[in-house]
Amino acid sequence: MKVDIWSDVRCPFCYIGKRKFETALESFPAKDKVEVTWKSFQLDPALETHQGEDIFSYFTRAKGVSHEQAEEMFSNVTAIAKEVGLEFNIPASVLANSFNAHRLIQLAKARGLGSESEEALFRIHFTEGKDINDKNTLLETGISIGLGESEVKEMLDSAAYSDEVRQDEQAAQAIGVRGVPFFVFNDKYAVSGAQSPATFLQVLEKSWSEYELDKGSLQITEGQSCDTEGECK
Repeated sequence: MKVDIWSDVRCPFCYIGKRKFETALESFPAKDKVEVTWKSFQLDPALETHQGEDIFSYFTRAKGVSHEQAEEMFSNVTAIAKEVGLEFNIPASVLANSFNAHRLIQLAKARGLGSESEEALFRIHFTEGKDINDKNTLLETGISIGLGESEVKEMLDSAAYSDEVRQDEQAAQAIGVRGVPFFVFNDKYAVSGAQSPATFLQVLEKSWSEYELDKGSLQITEGQSCDTEGECK
């Protein structure tokens, strides 16, 4: 059984959703027969990397909210993250375009390390405050999960895996994905947002029970997510 997950490493609810899904998967009896594939999705493809601008100032400028509102929003997200064992350090996060990070994920997927790359990039962005658009940072991250130094360097110094990123985004657009995380189970059921482990488990069980049935239209369960307008709720 397959599960496709569209995600952006800049999205806090994508990291939270990853943890909640993993909790559900761990208690799923047929977990060893579930193939998880991570899909690229950029929330803001035009975003420019700014080492000197914090995330609160960006939201104040881009979304027209006050600095206090931005701080409150991310404080709430940090609290939710802590509930699933994640330590967010939002004030230290670097405002960075995620395209090159997605290219690294695509390379990692090709080597069977998709989940490892997602976890590592989420961690360096939300916990360690590193620049996910910096080549040295991406090189170190790739090596840390088991990729070869030369293949990561070659990827970063070229346009390799750009098409794969765009293909994932086009596939998301084709099925109506407007925000992430977005989970699709066997091309039939979808869960939008960082739902509870219980919800994920329910969909896993339902999908498994219908594993050999024909594909049908998506049935979406909504939850907390980040959309292309930069809203996380």
